[in-house]
Amino acid sequence: MTVLILEDEYPAAERLQRLLAQAAPGAQVLAVLDTVAGALAWLGAHPAPGLILSDIQLADGLSLDVFAQTLVRSPVIFTTAYDQYALQAFRANGIDYLLKPLKLAELQAALAKLPAGPAEAAAGAPASFNIERLLDALPRPQRPHKTRFLVRQGETLLPLPTADVAWCQSRHDTTTLATHDGRRFVVDYTLEQLEMLLDPAQFCRLNRQLIAQLPAVRRLVPHFGGKLLVALHPAPTDEIVVSKERAGAIKSWLEG
Repeated sequence: MTVLILEDEYPAAERLQRLLAQAAPGAQVLAVLDTVAGALAWLGAHPAPGLILSDIQLADGLSLDVFAQTLVRSPVIFTTAYDQYALQAFRANGIDYLLKPLKLAELQAALAKLPAGPAEAAAGAPASFNIERLLDALPRPQRPHKTRFLVRQGETLLPLPTADVAWCQSRHDTTTLATHDGRRFVVDYTLEQLEMLLDPAQFCRLNRQLIAQLPAVRRLVPHFGGKLLVALHPAPTDEIVVSKERAGAIKSWLEG
């Protein structure tokens, strides 16, 4: 059995690996990741593991965001310190979880519930999670939103307030910030990381490639199939298309 571990606390990850070695001696830990962004990147580059053991709270957000943003065909056992009230949502969705501190007998019992083969695993994959319900049920830590970036201009580093950012775009593995006055800066962030750091009241993920700040959105144009075309200022190089599934959320964000 191959295992991916999502855990942002080093002692907890070490303990989990020791218990896993006792509960399933043949298990192979493929990676131990501590962020949502890291998990998304790993899952996008590797075949689905036989099992994911995941803490709920990671360094940059809730691990549930991983399953909200990508399709994962692996059984998942969550480890958590959340209280009984929050865990009601997990029971309603038929998801197994272990309360911290982890105990060997409980891990063994959880592993015994795993699907017996690939077909059964696919039938019980996280695609069946009611992600929205789970995210709503769990408290999110209050982190201050990012207020500025340190950007490079030639050989100089400049502080750039987030209020000056019109949009952030990812193209060819490069993330660019565009300011309201048309300047461009390359930054060492993925869009997933920026989505966690920026104030969601002001910034919204329009599609896989772009996050826009409210003042940059000039108009929406209905497109075929229920999609939307978004006019931004300054205008990006590519046409900005919002999917039918995202269109309602974008309109709600713009309405406040």
